[in-house]
Amino acid sequence: MGTPDFSVQALKAIADSDNTISLVITQPDRPKGRGRKTTPTPVKKAAQDLSIEVLQPKDINTPEVINIIKSLKPDLFVVVAFGQKLSKEILSIPAIYPVNIHASLLPYYRGSAPIQAAISNMDKITGITTMVMGEALDTGDILLLTKTDIAPDETFETLHDRLSKIGGDLICATLDALSKNSLIPTPQNHEIATYAPMLKKSDGMILWEETSEKICAKVRAMTPWPGAFTYWNGKALKIFKTEIIQPNKCQIETESPAHIFSPGTITEHQYGEIRVATGNGAIRILELMGKSGKHLKAEEFLRGHKLERGTQFNNNDS
Repeated sequence: MGTPDFSVQALKAIADSDNTISLVITQPDRPKGRGRKTTPTPVKKAAQDLSIEVLQPKDINTPEVINIIKSLKPDLFVVVAFGQKLSKEILSIPAIYPVNIHASLLPYYRGSAPIQAAISNMDKITGITTMVMGEALDTGDILLLTKTDIAPDETFETLHDRLSKIGGDLICATLDALSKNSLIPTPQNHEIATYAPMLKKSDGMILWEETSEKICAKVRAMTPWPGAFTYWNGKALKIFKTEIIQPNKCQIETESPAHIFSPGTITEHQYGEIRVATGNGAIRILELMGKSGKHLKAEEFLRGHKLERGTQFNNNDS
């Protein structure tokens, strides 16, 4: 059971293993893009390429769907980013376990946005956990977990793709251990659990009074969705790529911009650069989107937009 790109690697890995996939369940096809063309999910596309039967219920918990699943007499479920809550009756169907793949080191970052949370919080390490599913979200007993370092310049895209591959490897190791009856589930320590709830568009708003490190981490975590943004002249300005300006590289009139400009103020816009003061220094905006709706490099943006030194980016549209 899975839906987005993140789920595909697990599907392919299991298909390449000694396990038999009797059914793939994914979300219904939905309109996508500017043309709103009905598009199959990435998991559906992958399953069709593998010639595996696909079921796309609007609600997996209906009696009709439950009867279909029961008729297959599955030993295990593998669930990764499916997108629908499974009822207690559904979870009780597998002869062994319903197994979930989660993109964090549980019990840390339970919820829908663990990858973004790990990057935004500037964590050094994250990973993948396989667990026994329960009715409460991401609280089940841990089967296996594996760690990976988070690079200082890690983006959502790079970490997402890497964790997806790790998830495929780990689920195969989990299924192998379960088949040999050599895996004992370990209860989570609920007292140290943290949460990464579903993101909203507003979560991408840049707070310029934060440190340069925190702002750059947010940009890397929130791209492509919900997107990091600020306001300029009453309109949202999306920001795709930034970098920290070290103090010895951002001296203006022998002073750091943080000392002569308030956070969110443009300190320089020449030579194809957009420098903005933060709570502890300055950052350089490298890629952004203006009113044209195009993803532009800073020098391209500046050809069509006049930014004066001292211009203030805001945290609201006023």
